[in-house]
Amino acid sequence: MAGYSRSIRDLIELLTQLPGIGPRTAERLSLYLVHHQPYARRLAQAIEQVARRVRRCAICNNFTETEEICEICRDPNRDRTRICVVEQPRDLVVIESSGAYRGLYHVLGGRISPLEGVEPDHLSLDHLVKRIHDQQPEEIILATSPTTEGDTTASYIVELLRDLPVQITRLARGLVPGSGLEIATADMLVNAIRDRRPVERPGR
Repeated sequence: MAGYSRSIRDLIELLTQLPGIGPRTAERLSLYLVHHQPYARRLAQAIEQVARRVRRCAICNNFTETEEICEICRDPNRDRTRICVVEQPRDLVVIESSGAYRGLYHVLGGRISPLEGVEPDHLSLDHLVKRIHDQQPEEIILATSPTTEGDTTASYIVELLRDLPVQITRLARGLVPGSGLEIATADMLVNAIRDRRPVERPGR
């Protein structure tokens, strides 16, 4: 990007590291920020606050701000007999927006995908097992995405929990295969949660 100042070149380079942002888009965004300085300062402040204040919940691994435990885990009105396992915080937000579920959550932080270098030990699976031992829920709801990687992750969890005295269910397949929860409508999620099915565990 010859011709731009060092600060603009650095900004373009940083923006290209964001998912879905190519060099041309990064250049346009950088120039927009240069021409809209008040907005750029507000954006910089918001990013700084997120970096400084947002952390992972010590219980469910969801995002929380300032507090060690997130609002959902602190909520005394939640159904503590059920834990819904999701891949990412955005999946939790989608399910919450449907209003169909009032239990607890566990955020894995991703899904098993060897091609992308994501192995089981990169996810919060050990913490999930510990939660089940400590909290003794009645049901674990697997809400991984209906993709090959999501199915692989769900199968791995089923095997991991095979000897624990907890019912394991999975969202009904009203969701489009190969998609993520974020594209599901509220009605689709309500039906998927309502019609969830028990998962068979080998050897039981």
